[in-house]
Amino acid sequence: MTTTEYPFGAPDRLTLHERYGELRRDEPIVRVRMPFGEPCWLVTRYEDAKLVLGDPRFSRAMSRERDEPRTRLAEASDGGILSMDPPDHSRLRKLVAKAFTVRRVELLRERAQEIADGLVDDMLAKGAPADLVEDFALPLPITVICELLGVPYEDREDFRIWSDAFLSSTHLSAEQVRQYADNLYGYMAGLVQQRRVTPTDDLIGAMVLARDEQDQLTEAELVQLAAGVLVAGHETTASHIPNFVYTLLTHPQRWAELRADPTLVPKAVEELMRFIPLGAAAQFARYATEDVEIAGVLVRAGEPVLASIGSANLDESVFDRPDEVDFHRTAGSHIGFGHGVHHCLGAPLARMELQVALGTLVRRLPGLAFAVPEERLPWKSGMLVRGLSQLPVQW
Repeated sequence: MTTTEYPFGAPDRLTLHERYGELRRDEPIVRVRMPFGEPCWLVTRYEDAKLVLGDPRFSRAMSRERDEPRTRLAEASDGGILSMDPPDHSRLRKLVAKAFTVRRVELLRERAQEIADGLVDDMLAKGAPADLVEDFALPLPITVICELLGVPYEDREDFRIWSDAFLSSTHLSAEQVRQYADNLYGYMAGLVQQRRVTPTDDLIGAMVLARDEQDQLTEAELVQLAAGVLVAGHETTASHIPNFVYTLLTHPQRWAELRADPTLVPKAVEELMRFIPLGAAAQFARYATEDVEIAGVLVRAGEPVLASIGSANLDESVFDRPDEVDFHRTAGSHIGFGHGVHHCLGAPLARMELQVALGTLVRRLPGLAFAVPEERLPWKSGMLVRGLSQLPVQW
């Protein structure tokens, strides 16, 4: 059986490699080899991806015992909650899930709106051009997650650098990955110790209470979980805000549609989550715990499988005209936040922040435009996620 090198190529802005479409049509499950780790299967269709991500016959915990397929030599950690199966995964997720319910997140909307408006006020005061990444997309989710967790916002430059350890593929050396991860874990451990001296009612304080008085997690789990929430709570949203804006400005009819009817913002967020492949490639293989048939192919027990969420969200059998941005789409639900037990814990928070960000820009800066030619926009490289490193805009 032929094994294909994967990823298929370096990310091209937000365009998914054409090979995914060919595979969805002709060979929906294929053997691939990533730069590091053992060979694995790759699935590209929507239903197959949901099966691999959601069926209990596929395990993340087994990755700890194996040479997991990956794009980098060194990992920042053993994966923490992302490399757990129930019941351990359920135990840790339950500790922080209450902070991210739709009801709790809605209580944060007013504060998020206040932050977003303040950032736009600053942009208007300084005048165009502005860098939408540094001036808006990063500080919005960073401020929100810092306040929710209880992390000092003034330390953001440090933990932003350390966060690269968790999202770098080739951007950092193996030594840098380990060093940055150790720095972040040390930093979070220090905040944990502060809570033991001076208890707080933020999320870190609640996790310390669960550790010290309720014995629901180990010290290592506590530090890893807090660090994971901090990284995931700002990095992906901070990448997607510029991705959304880039997509809308390169689809000017859709930007005009939002300007004419801002009530479409929630639908726009869902459609853009479907349309934009955030990941540079499929990651976090699931291991079959027993023989499972996928798309007519028998995956043997112990074999790893990667599910391409980006490809699944463009599956022609589920989404009509999937390569078009359509705010009125009714058929099919995207899996941009994942699926199954590892469905993004912070999805309600991310949705709210993306709605606030997009709604604020449409309302406050309706004349938003690129400040440089589109082909000169700088894109991240060597990272697990796609996104712009800068987005110069004018209005």
